[in-house]
Amino acid sequence: MEATVPLEAAWRTDPGLVRGHNEDFVIVYEPETADDRRRHGSLYIVADGVGGADAGEVASQYASERALHHYLAGDGENWGARLIEAMQAANTDLRRLAADRDDSRRMATTMVATVVQAGRAYIGNVGDSRAYLRHDGTLAQVTRDQSLVARLVEEGALTPEEAVRYPYKNVILYSLGSEKRPPIDLFEVELGEGDLLLLCSDGLIRHVDDGEISDLLGRELPEAAAERLVALARERGGEDNITVAVVQHGARPVACLLYTSRCV
Repeated sequence: MEATVPLEAAWRTDPGLVRGHNEDFVIVYEPETADDRRRHGSLYIVADGVGGADAGEVASQYASERALHHYLAGDGENWGARLIEAMQAANTDLRRLAADRDDSRRMATTMVATVVQAGRAYIGNVGDSRAYLRHDGTLAQVTRDQSLVARLVEEGALTPEEAVRYPYKNVILYSLGSEKRPPIDLFEVELGEGDLLLLCSDGLIRHVDDGEISDLLGRELPEAAAERLVALARERGGEDNITVAVVQHGARPVACLLYTSRCV
């Protein structure tokens, strides 16, 4: 029964107002047949490249495409392990690509990815892009930021308020491309009817707080929510590239106003 629950999803990526190019990348696999759904589920990937010039842009796209390739080439129903191994294989491919390039620039990327299958979401994460779950009107961050500032907060060296102003808050500890086998976190969550998943790069979080994200997701369907989240980050300065993917599991437990996408 759960395997047939429909998903509604939307995704957007935008360079923002400061960066000259977009180092973020989003890629999606949505099955076309019941057999595809049974074998693979649905896969959503958001990546935020680092490396300067075109290196970050190439890294995020290449790693995302390779992760999707390796995932679909895999088999079996251990969805979480399959996702993590696909991401690790993409890491190997990216390091090989970087070694073959005729320059010394770093080529790496964060990645947050989720497989949705049979009422559950399996989420892989490396770096500081994020996954959120909105359930029963409450938004919670599922992933843990693999960043210097997040570690300092966890260790009590910084308060959350100090972390906002910390000068090195963009330093990430791990990424695809940075080492032979980076520590990729795996999370598994159960999805209820109408639950929402949000994957995003840190260009969104820089300008829009969790309360605003929750409110917007609760009032809009995925298409409008994705557009509005990106627009809001741009309105507030758009200091980084902005990428979001919104995935709705089943029907919303709310009534949507006729002729609009707003829900009450």
